[in-house]
Amino acid sequence: MSNLIKPILAVTLGDPAGTGPELITKAFAQSDVTAVCRPVVIGDAAVVREAAAITGAKLPVRIIASPAEAGEGSTLDVVDLGNVDPAQFARGQISAHCGQAAYEAIKRSVDYTLAGSAHAVVTSALNKAALHAAGHHYDGHTELLSELCGKPKVTMMLVADKLRVCHVSTHVSLREAIERVKPERIVSVIRIARAGVQELGIADPHIAVAGVNPHAGEGGIFGDEEIRFIAPAIEQAKALGFRVSGPYAGDTVFFRTLQGQFDCAIAMYHDQGHVAAKMLGIWLGVNVTLGLPIIRTSVEHGTDFDNAGTGRGDPRSLVAALKLAATMAGNRLRASGSALRVPEQI
Repeated sequence: MSNLIKPILAVTLGDPAGTGPELITKAFAQSDVTAVCRPVVIGDAAVVREAAAITGAKLPVRIIASPAEAGEGSTLDVVDLGNVDPAQFARGQISAHCGQAAYEAIKRSVDYTLAGSAHAVVTSALNKAALHAAGHHYDGHTELLSELCGKPKVTMMLVADKLRVCHVSTHVSLREAIERVKPERIVSVIRIARAGVQELGIADPHIAVAGVNPHAGEGGIFGDEEIRFIAPAIEQAKALGFRVSGPYAGDTVFFRTLQGQFDCAIAMYHDQGHVAAKMLGIWLGVNVTLGLPIIRTSVEHGTDFDNAGTGRGDPRSLVAALKLAATMAGNRLRASGSALRVPEQI
């Protein structure tokens, strides 16, 4: 067999009490997924088997020792962490036991990918309350992944159809978000966003920058942050050779990006960017963490506890996350001059 392979994706189980395990069994069975990657579940195999029974998945569960042993799509491959006790949790309910299992799946997936046994990490949804109950006090995946990877500067990119959005700030109060609108931070996000879009195959992306005030301040009538901070940041980014423009009104720039005028838009705060992306469909979006030494994509939705155990969960966001991770992994390897080879096991 040729040593050329499709990218290997380490897929975290997510919170065992949520729909993540069920969505995995649905997504892995889709031919358009296995055509572009070799996905491997990192988590508890017994939970995966139960999820497969719930959804009626036809793929047999196969336990493997490392992602490097991933098959070509005829099995549902799992690196079994054996870390979930069915007696200690109930579907649809928050538990420290599930929070710990979700954490361990993330850590192991990152370890594999940093070591080269996988080409990217794809994360299923976790529950922040369960994660905290287990003693892991992070705001979410992004902060946890940053710490596991040595705390590089990272930013979130939401991808929904042709819309790509990065954020200057996310999980902070609106008051603090406005205080973070400073040139150094904006330029850093532009730099990371540009590199991330390049990994999607766009060599010289056009980055649009939103204002923070209505109508981007209307020349200072509605606020002067655009004049004092955002416009200078754009000029600094241009001096670095980046194709960037703005500031644009937040009520139009995301629509214009979706229409193809720009390759990515920079939002100044959480809801400015998230509302735009999620209006296109929460089950279609993908969350990408940029700035890490590894590729990481994720579903855009939460654990969907209400549907846990019913088999009715919608796998489209996970499918999109898997495809996007495969694209980014392939582009990164080609850019480095590397073939997609079977990596070393750890």
